[in-house]
Amino acid sequence: MLRTDSWSALIRSGLRGYCPRCEHCGLDFSFADSADGPAFFVMFISGFIVAGSALVVELIYAPPYWVHAALWGPLILITTLVPLRPLKGLMIALQHHHKAEERRFGAGAP
Repeated sequence: MLRTDSWSALIRSGLRGYCPRCEHCGLDFSFADSADGPAFFVMFISGFIVAGSALVVELIYAPPYWVHAALWGPLILITTLVPLRPLKGLMIALQHHHKAEERRFGAGAP
């Protein structure tokens, strides 16, 4: 089990998009496959933020539709594009730490 300082270093390196081992080590990232994981989490969180905010604004102020377009378009871009790369880096760093690999079926598979 990792110590607390090791976990925080792993999370920091992942969120910054740095190599989980060191700065310039030549790590082969062929093991890493984050697939749609980061995009799913970003869309899930962003959906709650934007839809919840839009619902509250609609119920309290009832603005015209152009105000909704002006408010929520930029918020959607901010809440989806900004966290996507850090979250992908975090998932790849966690895969490296846990030695995750693609599951193999058939002869010789555990």
